[in-house]
Amino acid sequence: MKLYKTALAVLLIFNGFCSFAQNTDQAPKYDQHKVFNPMFYPERGGEYRQANGAPGPKYWQNRADYKLDVTLDTARHRVEGTSLITYTNNSPDALGFLWLQIDQNIYKNDSRSEATSNISGGRFANKSYTKGAEIKSVYVINKGKATKADYLVTDTRMQIRLKDSLKAGGNKLQVKIEYAFDIPEYGTDRMGRVQTKNGWIYEIAQWYPRMEVYDDVSGWNTIPYLGASEFYLEYGNFDYTITAPASLVVAGSGELLNSTEVLSATSISRLAEARKSDKTVTIKDSTDILRNNDYPKKPMLTWHFLCKNARDVAWAASKAFIWDAARINLPSGKKALAQSVYPVEAKGNNSYGRSTEYVKAAIELYSEKWFEYTYPVATNVAGIVGGMEYPGIVFCGSNNQNGGLWEVTNHEFGHNWFPMIVGSNERKYAWMDEGFNTFINSVDTKVFNKGEYYEKPDAQKSAPMIFGAAAEAIMNTPDVLQEDYLGYAAYEKPALGLTILREQILGEDRFDYAFKTYIKRWAFKHPTPWDFFHTMDNAAGEDLSWFWNEWFFTTWKVDQAVKDITYPDNDASKGALITIENLEEMALPVTVYIREENGKTGTVKLPAEIWQRGDTWTFPYKSTSKITLATIDPDHVLPDINPENNSYSGLPIAQGTTAATVIKNYLDAIGGADKLKNIRDLQTSATGSVQGSEVQLITRYKMPDKYFQEATVPSYNNLVVMHLSVNGDSAKVKQLNKEIQLDENGKKLLRLKARPFPELDYERINQNLTLQPTLRVVNGELAYEVDVTLGTDVHIRNYYSTKTGLKLKQAIDGAADASVEYGNYEGINGGVKIPFSIKTTLIGQPIEFKIKETAVNSNPANESFR
Repeated sequence: MKLYKTALAVLLIFNGFCSFAQNTDQAPKYDQHKVFNPMFYPERGGEYRQANGAPGPKYWQNRADYKLDVTLDTARHRVEGTSLITYTNNSPDALGFLWLQIDQNIYKNDSRSEATSNISGGRFANKSYTKGAEIKSVYVINKGKATKADYLVTDTRMQIRLKDSLKAGGNKLQVKIEYAFDIPEYGTDRMGRVQTKNGWIYEIAQWYPRMEVYDDVSGWNTIPYLGASEFYLEYGNFDYTITAPASLVVAGSGELLNSTEVLSATSISRLAEARKSDKTVTIKDSTDILRNNDYPKKPMLTWHFLCKNARDVAWAASKAFIWDAARINLPSGKKALAQSVYPVEAKGNNSYGRSTEYVKAAIELYSEKWFEYTYPVATNVAGIVGGMEYPGIVFCGSNNQNGGLWEVTNHEFGHNWFPMIVGSNERKYAWMDEGFNTFINSVDTKVFNKGEYYEKPDAQKSAPMIFGAAAEAIMNTPDVLQEDYLGYAAYEKPALGLTILREQILGEDRFDYAFKTYIKRWAFKHPTPWDFFHTMDNAAGEDLSWFWNEWFFTTWKVDQAVKDITYPDNDASKGALITIENLEEMALPVTVYIREENGKTGTVKLPAEIWQRGDTWTFPYKSTSKITLATIDPDHVLPDINPENNSYSGLPIAQGTTAATVIKNYLDAIGGADKLKNIRDLQTSATGSVQGSEVQLITRYKMPDKYFQEATVPSYNNLVVMHLSVNGDSAKVKQLNKEIQLDENGKKLLRLKARPFPELDYERINQNLTLQPTLRVVNGELAYEVDVTLGTDVHIRNYYSTKTGLKLKQAIDGAADASVEYGNYEGINGGVKIPFSIKTTLIGQPIEFKIKETAVNSNPANESFR
């Protein structure tokens, strides 16, 4: 599932109002004995799971095959029918009872999920209630004899107590269940229905009683379905039928077996054309919908699907569906079908008109890179569900556009590898599907259409959220992780860890070989985290236990720093000795970029094992002149929580330079104090992108005391992510329409930002300015650091270029950690310059806002500052 993080955890948009940086003066916390502990692995391999990470010689798993027949009642928004499960016990144990998942019970008002949902609601909370799964009858069929089952439903689980135990070694029995349920409009963001211009769209999932997994690790896996945790399911074949009004198009997991019975001759012909075409072919368009006769002339039709070797199936139905498709080319030479169904509201090349192109590309790229796609069809459904995955079919929000649609489509289809092919336990280990999938998404996006939607990541800017005060270890069940942090623990942090492992520790070749080995070994099986860790260690030829421990089991942070540069006999021509520190608890490799006075540059790469010796390391560098700067992690690939200490120049500021002269040079560089004072009001409009979705940022200033800033996501119905305003004595911050209480320091900062050029006020409001005695480095550029103190608790660090005088960066000491960088200064009015590029962090993601429009002295209404 794609987790859209729509809440800001720090208030740091555009001009750094509440962006913070950690204190650089701290004693190292690092202890190499904790990191490189030889006792990480808890147990040896056995006959079920080997020590090298592969399935053992006696590995087993049970099997569940399904025959499902249901009817969709569109008048009552209801599904009813029967499920016949053939269950095979391949375990070495006789089973005296069976457990099944009854997930529709999550929508009952007395469900355990409802009882454990926060009072403020949330993504997985019910917005309305149903009667849940209405179980009408349950029969056990053994050796052809059907008997009424002795069963008990407990919340989202059903136990069937067998009269005679199901014997081990491949013995089978059948369970037949007659059931029904009402379809909720909002089904915890995994299923539901929505009314569109041309009718209801139904997205149906968790729609039949499903077998719980019985495995060699826990026996029966009976964690209840509470919303956040997803699913752990057995593999089998699914033969299912959906009977629905004839005007509806039904799309489902697997292959449609009876197209001649449910499609018109025109649709069949177009579908045949699509199976041979690399370009998208329309099967049913908006004119076909309006004509309302492009289907067999019967009141009801039964759609028959077959999905083999899958762990689940889902389907969608609507008379509002536009339908298009194209051929998927697989590495083996086999072909599959990419298709999309969506309402006319989502039509167009900026939206679902490119959906099938995205589906085809994602499937082909993943198949070529990792493991071949195994289903005959890949269907993208546009509806109410923001993003949810099932074998061969995904549900994506119909409001997605452009890069946002690529991101969610690519993510949801990536799940067909994790956990549809590699069947991990999502109820316990969300990171084994969400994290792995988010990782392969980034590999895919980098190459799709020559990087059309690729945005270079900045791990340093992600660090404040991933490693913030609310951080939790990855190795927790998703229901234990707090909702605000789930996206980081399950998605972002494991994906970043795998990227670091691939690019900084193992290298792409070794990592890719090991990762593909893991997929191949555990395709259609049930791996544990230890199976993954052992496989990667063995196939890559590296003991990575130190990395697994620190990254997945702890909330340790990384903070690498350049401490000092010295020269033998104080002679730079004889080379240099560069000393670096590891100030936090995590160990990672080190990359240092070095530049000399004579213009020569070099890069030194050091393995994580240097930190086996302690928290400080000195290495020689063959310089021939004095080093002007040394920068750790110049490409921002590590989530260093304190990048302020990553660079070192050791160069003193020029004699006679003061804080006042630096500030004056800056004001002169952007037009001069007199011109700046003539700007009575200023408005800017900027855009950026987060996870493929465009973010718009409107900022207004009006002298002397009015300020407004608002960030919105247009594709999400103009969702207001952040709202800041100052109007006289009033200072407000809203986050997703929820007002945030500011302390006095927060109000001071916000009021300071109510002026477009706060440096004009530094002297007037008697700021305490301090110029640091040595030059700093900001993105490879030498800079003066001028520190500004507000009261006793707020410390602002401003960085100004020694070359241009322009402000390059701002950071503020406080409770969270982030910074704002400024660039691309352009003129706006009579020679006054402002930065047209602002790099910061939004909803935990790096973002660069680029100003598109400005207005000066246009006298905006006072009402626009509320």
